[in-house]
Amino acid sequence: MKDYLKKLRKRCEQKVADTRTAMRASDSADEVRSLGETLDTLAAELKELDEKLAELEGEGEGEGEDPGAAGEGADSEASRSTQMNPMATYGNLRTVASFQVGEQRSAESNDDPFATLAYRQAFHQLVTRRTPLPEQHRAAVNQALSQSRAADAVTLTSDTTAVIPTTLVQDIISKADTCGNVWAKTTKTNIQGGVEIPIMDLKPSATWIGEGEVSKDQKLSATDKVVFTYHGLECRIAQSILVSVVTIDAFEKKFVELGTEAMVKAMEAAVVNGDGLGKMLGITKDPRIKSIITLAPEDFTSWEGWQKKVIAKIPKAYRNGEFIMEQGTFDGYINGMVDLNGQPIARVNYGIEGEETYRFAGKTVETVEPALLPSYEDAATGDVVAIFGKLSDYVVNSNMQMQLVQWTDHDTNKNKTKLLLICDGKVVDPHGFMLIKKGAAPSGV
Repeated sequence: MKDYLKKLRKRCEQKVADTRTAMRASDSADEVRSLGETLDTLAAELKELDEKLAELEGEGEGEGEDPGAAGEGADSEASRSTQMNPMATYGNLRTVASFQVGEQRSAESNDDPFATLAYRQAFHQLVTRRTPLPEQHRAAVNQALSQSRAADAVTLTSDTTAVIPTTLVQDIISKADTCGNVWAKTTKTNIQGGVEIPIMDLKPSATWIGEGEVSKDQKLSATDKVVFTYHGLECRIAQSILVSVVTIDAFEKKFVELGTEAMVKAMEAAVVNGDGLGKMLGITKDPRIKSIITLAPEDFTSWEGWQKKVIAKIPKAYRNGEFIMEQGTFDGYINGMVDLNGQPIARVNYGIEGEETYRFAGKTVETVEPALLPSYEDAATGDVVAIFGKLSDYVVNSNMQMQLVQWTDHDTNKNKTKLLLICDGKVVDPHGFMLIKKGAAPSGV
């Protein structure tokens, strides 16, 4: 029995070595993650084998000469001690599986120190168990934070700070683009903060060149500029939720879900109505947008009012935009509206999957929550109740290198965790946006 278990253990060790080799050669984050799961499974199997072997040793089976030692040479006393200690063996295998050995880490082919399996596992332990990052990871984090454009504004010496693994950030970005329609439609850039960017650099145009002519450098004037600054978006996560997650895959899935939903909601709210004070400057608060239409109740509920006061005022160059309004506004006031001939102006289409697509006056309607825009019924006189424009003309600027900060609130004796993202956002073409406000009802009504 003991010889059989030793043969199984040897085969398992060979699988560990083969898996490690495959991880070094892989350039795919998904493949590395899958191989990491395989290593975890193999380590668990090895632990069970060592426990069974230890039980046999304790029962006295195989006392005397070890049959498995023939042909392998005499083991040292330390080696024998390790083989007979299942926890020590398991600890060594976990070290191998986690790529914590310095020589193995230096052999990794990934140039991004925050995309390695070793860093992901260290990050997992930091967040769930508050285990300090190993020295080699702390050095990489300190270097990244020192290069961060606003690290000194968000990092305190008393905080435990880490850069969120690249694979997690990519998952958060991917999920964010499917989580919020407003956020997904904005333009994302990574431009140095504090630099004046001419609008035409963000909205390029093309010109015709005559046949046989050579293109000449043109001195273009750019009077309109936009400057992106630094704003910190903070997302706090309950430590108890993270601690309850055991495996690294479950942790990463939960981490992405918690971080994405909260941050997308905050960024969408800022895109629409941010005041620019400590956050992005929203469309409704941008003083450069001069096209503002006020609709009295009788105009807001009639096609004639929309046609003459809104549709007719949209420049032809910007007619490929869309309406943005609260869901209740569309359902209660726009849907069902007809023209002078009784033909419906608004419609709701249902796709194969049952999803709803809204259109009004031939334009797409993006409906949002009341946190972004108030419904017409609940809005006060003078409030913006609808927007027309292209969300791609709103630019969100960020390096998307998210940071995690842990600290202890000594007033409540609680450990707290938060995510930090440095970003800014502005409208780059204010001429393409129109704000529709709620007007006052006629006197006596």
